[in-house]
Amino acid sequence: MNLLASSADFKTTQVDEASVYPIEVYFEYYEDIQNTKALDDILILENTEWQGTSSKQASFGFNSSAYWIRSSVLNQSQSVKNFIFEIDYSQLDSVNFYALKDSKLVAQLSTGDMLPFYPRDIDHPSNLFKFQLVPGESLQIFARVQTQGSLIIPVKVWEEQYFFEAAAAAQNFHFFYFGAMVFIILINFAVFVTLRERLYFYYTLAISGYLLFFATSSGHIRQLLLSDWPELNSRLFLISMPLLALFSVLFAREFLQSAKYSPKLDIALRSMRAFEIFNLLVAFFAPYDLVVRVSAVGAVFLFSVLLLAGPITSMVRKGPGIFFTIAWSSLTIGFFATSGRTSGFLPNTFFTEYAMQIGSVIEAVILTLALASRLFIERSQKIKAQAESIEQEKQRNIAQTLLTETLSKDPISKLSNRNRFEWLVQKSIDANPDERYILAVAQITRLDDITRTLGLSSTERIICSIAESLNTQHAELEGVVSFINDKGQKECVYQLSRDLFGSLMYQDAFEKNPKAFYEVLRRTAEPMEVQGLLIDLAPIYGSALYPQHGDNPAQLIRNALIALGEAPNSKEMMGVFHEELDIYDEDRLTLLTHLREALDQEQLVLYYQPKLNVNSNQVVGMEALVRWIHPTRGLIPPDEFIPLAEESGLINQLTLWAIDRAIVDMNSIKQAAYSGTVSINVSARDISKMSFVEDVKKILNRHSVAAESIYLELTETAAMEDPKVSIASLTALAEMGVNISVDDFGTGYSSLSYLQRLPAKEVKLDRSLIGEIRSSDSAAIIVKASINMAQALGYAIVAEGVEDEETREYLKEYNCDTYQGFLTCRPLPLDDIRKWLNKNDST
Repeated sequence: MNLLASSADFKTTQVDEASVYPIEVYFEYYEDIQNTKALDDILILENTEWQGTSSKQASFGFNSSAYWIRSSVLNQSQSVKNFIFEIDYSQLDSVNFYALKDSKLVAQLSTGDMLPFYPRDIDHPSNLFKFQLVPGESLQIFARVQTQGSLIIPVKVWEEQYFFEAAAAAQNFHFFYFGAMVFIILINFAVFVTLRERLYFYYTLAISGYLLFFATSSGHIRQLLLSDWPELNSRLFLISMPLLALFSVLFAREFLQSAKYSPKLDIALRSMRAFEIFNLLVAFFAPYDLVVRVSAVGAVFLFSVLLLAGPITSMVRKGPGIFFTIAWSSLTIGFFATSGRTSGFLPNTFFTEYAMQIGSVIEAVILTLALASRLFIERSQKIKAQAESIEQEKQRNIAQTLLTETLSKDPISKLSNRNRFEWLVQKSIDANPDERYILAVAQITRLDDITRTLGLSSTERIICSIAESLNTQHAELEGVVSFINDKGQKECVYQLSRDLFGSLMYQDAFEKNPKAFYEVLRRTAEPMEVQGLLIDLAPIYGSALYPQHGDNPAQLIRNALIALGEAPNSKEMMGVFHEELDIYDEDRLTLLTHLREALDQEQLVLYYQPKLNVNSNQVVGMEALVRWIHPTRGLIPPDEFIPLAEESGLINQLTLWAIDRAIVDMNSIKQAAYSGTVSINVSARDISKMSFVEDVKKILNRHSVAAESIYLELTETAAMEDPKVSIASLTALAEMGVNISVDDFGTGYSSLSYLQRLPAKEVKLDRSLIGEIRSSDSAAIIVKASINMAQALGYAIVAEGVEDEETREYLKEYNCDTYQGFLTCRPLPLDDIRKWLNKNDST
């Protein structure tokens, strides 16, 4: 392509060995008002149509025209050199470089703020064009520049190595600036999180606005994060200006307290706030040039108002007003220096380029120091006020001591009571929240017997003797948490009620020497001589641990009382709380009564889940599952009421009802061509009851049902709870013809030696094993081995919890006999299981 310029005598920048970089180029420019000219049109312009610059840059303010510049670079040195032609203003929307040698276009590059960041000759936010010249060679450079914002064209020529040295120095400056601002943001945000004062929140956001403004305007965000989204970078730049202005105003109002000390100034600040809120909303969608113009106007008013705000406030409040004046003055100087560079009134120097950043750092440091000073003064005042309040409280406490003493002592034993103990526990937890504590209680169980036999006076003497002995012995133990009262007495043991005493110990100290504590319990349990009689007090002990069993005194005491029930099972005479013991809640108080009513009022129903042959998929049996439909609470899960029934002894009645109802239900669905068996779960309490075998026999006889048609399922753990009684009952049932099934095999003893002793015909593999055979090789091996061993011993195998066809295929491969699970059918009520059977036509 051969392009001829109208003249080759426009100004040339000559570079030799003595040149000092950067070389600021005096260039010529042409304004394309219509934005229609291409390079061909520009090259044929007359020289008279080009205008020269009187300085090293041209500034055209807010101008929508496209500007063309032309320059020439001549290498007069004796070596080949790599040059960089720079238009040092990163906010130009588009910059198109064209390079000509001997009137021929040899290279071109398009870049700018509104184009994707890459590709570029150099990975740098500025507008750069790279070229090489041999000695004596020249290059003609044309550039088309256009932007919606302020149009500034500062032109420089660099030798490559000097550019990168300068770029590294500028990068260090930016790193220092951004690092300092982030540090200040984090400090003030931490103070805000701690104090929850809006002042620090507003200041954090204002500084964040500055950071966003400079990061977008310098091109660093576009370079590092938004290289493919130039419009988003530009929109962030537009948003940053009203954002920093808005929160600067909010901070100024809060810091200067203008509403309180200067109402007129506050009106001006509230007006600026309203304007910046409007400006912020506009910045999200309005055209770029409009937002920039509005923000520029707003910035002039903002800096003017805030520059006056400091002196106005300092007439009333010297400290904050002076700090604010100094801080905002530095930023204002930076703002006007930057504005002067942008508008062309000031030259493009290091100071004018970075003036606002320098000013913002100075402002941020000064105001951060001011906030620190303010915080120190406020804290000092609060400490003084707190000291006065503490002194007043001390005097009140002295007046209340006698009343507190009366209310906090047991009138008989003179030990401090439960309120004082709870106070001690809470005080200890608050003082050392990471410490581990043991809260122990002792209950004298025979006091009522003693009172009925010997009278109240004897009981009171016993209580006083026990209280004195416990307190004295605990005082000698290491690790007991104690309190020295106003009379100089050491309180170690507290009386929680008439027959209940409590103490608190450090768990670490207890674990070092538990024998000493247990010796105290042993001595307390020794018989006591009263009126010539040797009386066994039968104390029991319980304990709860902090923080495992509670984080407050009331909860720890409650759980220690629950642990009293475990004392008979402990060789050390002390029960320790664990979650399984906590079966007490508000519903439990009434649930047992409701359960008795449920058995009489037909609120209990049976759901049925089919058992199917693994190979043929035919139904071979049903498992009956008890469900409770409560009139107000709805469906109550079995794991809520079955344990309650076992504890209360109601389980036997519930089990016999389930056997009777299951037989009735199975007889009613014979019309669905079902002739299989039905399985009912029984518990350890059932088979340990002497009459259970006869009760089952009576039900079978009453309904004229063959014993072989039912299975009684019980877990390994239940069967082995009392092996002698359990095996006798199960053997009697088996001799009647009742089928015995071992449920949840693999979760209890899982011992074939026990299994051999049970007269069982069926073993049910627990769902926890079955559910893992697809994903766990070890689970698959265990299941396969269990099936092989159980079948070798003559047991039929049922796999529970089969939920997918793939698992069934595994079981078929392992020669499992039967399965049940959600794959085929969830547990269903009688009517629904009848429909299911009819639909599946299973026999």
